[in-house]
Amino acid sequence: MSARLQDIIRPEIAALSAYAVPDARGLIKLDAMENPYPLPESLRDPWLAVLKDLALNRYPDPRAPELASMLRESMGIPSEAGLVLGNGSDELIQMLALAVARPGGKILAVEPSFVMYRLIARFAGLDYLGIPLKADDFALDLEAVLAAIERERPLIVYLAYPNNPSGNRFAAEDLVQIIESAPGLVVIDEAYAPFTDASFLGLVGDWDNLLVLRTLSKMGLAGIRLGYLVGPAAWIAEIDKVRLPYNINVLSQATASFALRHKSVFDEQARLIREERQRLYQGLKQLPGLQPYPSEANFILVRVSPSQADRFFARLYDAGILVKNLDGTHPLLADCLRITVGTPEENARVLQALAGLL
Repeated sequence: MSARLQDIIRPEIAALSAYAVPDARGLIKLDAMENPYPLPESLRDPWLAVLKDLALNRYPDPRAPELASMLRESMGIPSEAGLVLGNGSDELIQMLALAVARPGGKILAVEPSFVMYRLIARFAGLDYLGIPLKADDFALDLEAVLAAIERERPLIVYLAYPNNPSGNRFAAEDLVQIIESAPGLVVIDEAYAPFTDASFLGLVGDWDNLLVLRTLSKMGLAGIRLGYLVGPAAWIAEIDKVRLPYNINVLSQATASFALRHKSVFDEQARLIREERQRLYQGLKQLPGLQPYPSEANFILVRVSPSQADRFFARLYDAGILVKNLDGTHPLLADCLRITVGTPEENARVLQALAGLL
């Protein structure tokens, strides 16, 4: 690194590596928790008809009122709650960090969990505190979390519900204790809401420090990058001040509105993914030497034999299957792979390839 770079780039940024996305061309892509089902053929022409009349020469409506209204109706967002849209959940996490950033400010999350909580905290110059989950089953260590909240007084506590990458859902009563104990905001990240029946969205307003974060990515719209944050209107108004103008482009607004008018199609896809999740889990359980963990998301975390994660990942890749190798990313994830639930045919390929390895 040149002297000029060393003088100008913050040391904590220089120490990071850019977020890496592997090339998945030609592979069965099961590494990124995407919905494996494309937009049905029957909806493509109607969708394109919506897009063809968009004014690409004009800036989008910065408030996206039609889309916001449809989100409120289709997702059951409380009428009195505030709502702000983001370019995926990532931008909303960044907006939260920017809104609270100050010297010595702290962000708390459990670990392992969504990596962007930690990365964005560092981007914003905040201190990050990761509280380990329990080693045997990735359960929440409530006593440790409450003690850290009391000791560190974090500005924001993030809790993924269900958690990524473990797939489990923490006990709702534990989350309530955390909300009631936290001096700052508690953000319940419900990215995987389509694949579980539990939610805090309807409880927004019951506590003045509860926010719920969601995305349309897992529903089947990862390509348009749309997330939304719900909470008491006063909090949302402050967070909205750091939102870049026109952050949701016209194509994303129109596509999301179109998809929500056909939400039953995506609900059916989520139902199929839930069914396949159970079949994949049972298939993995039957393979010797593998330890799959129960999941309420659209992926399954699997622990393989000690020191064999790299070999399993490479052999699956050679078989045309891309999964996520988490070995080395956190001590609790040693020997772990994360497998997105795919189509029945894709899941059968995974089980067949793993059986061949074993």
